[in-house]
Amino acid sequence: MTQLHREPADWKTITSVYMHREPWFTVRKDCVQLENGRIIKDYYVQEFPPWCNVIPVTTTGEVVLIRQYRHGIGKVFYELPAGVHDKAGESILQAAKRELREETGYGGGRWRQWMELSANPALQNNITTTFLAEGVEILGAQNLDATEEISVLPVSHEKLCRILDDGEILQSLHAAPLLKYLMQRGEA
Repeated sequence: MTQLHREPADWKTITSVYMHREPWFTVRKDCVQLENGRIIKDYYVQEFPPWCNVIPVTTTGEVVLIRQYRHGIGKVFYELPAGVHDKAGESILQAAKRELREETGYGGGRWRQWMELSANPALQNNITTTFLAEGVEILGAQNLDATEEISVLPVSHEKLCRILDDGEILQSLHAAPLLKYLMQRGEA
C-alpha cells in the first residue's frame, strides 16, 4: 500500500522572543503550531546574516584555497575564501568579491552564482551563496581583519581531490560546492 505524497505545511508562529541578541550570537525562542494542531512551545532559532563563499579559479586553472584556525573545533583546515554579507547597500556578489580580495589578494575574472546552501535549516535562518570566479588573478596583498590569520594556497584539481578525499575540508558549506565543481568537470 502506497501513501500519496503531500507537502508538509508551514508552521504558524504564535510568539517569538529574543533570548540573546549580539552581532555574532542571536537566538530567538518561537512558540509554533504545526498543521496537525500540535504546539511546540520552545523552538530555538539562531539568526545570522547571509554568508558567501567563492571558488576562485586562477587563469592557470588552480583553485585558490585558504587555511585558517577555527577555534570552535580547535584546528586548522583548508577552506574557501568566505565571509558575511553585512554591509548596507552591498549585494551578496559584492560581498563575495570583497571577501576574496581581502582574504587572498585575488580578484577579477568572470563570476557567476554557483549554489545556495544552508548550514542547518532546522535551527538557523541564513543562506550561504557560493560563487564560481574563473580567471582570477593576484591583484595585491591580503587586507585581513585584525582577528584573521590566513594562508593562501592555490592548488591543482588533483591536489584538491586529495584534500577533499582526506577530509581536510571540514566545512560542509565549502566541501559541497567544491564537489559539485569537480563533478561537473568529471574529476570527482
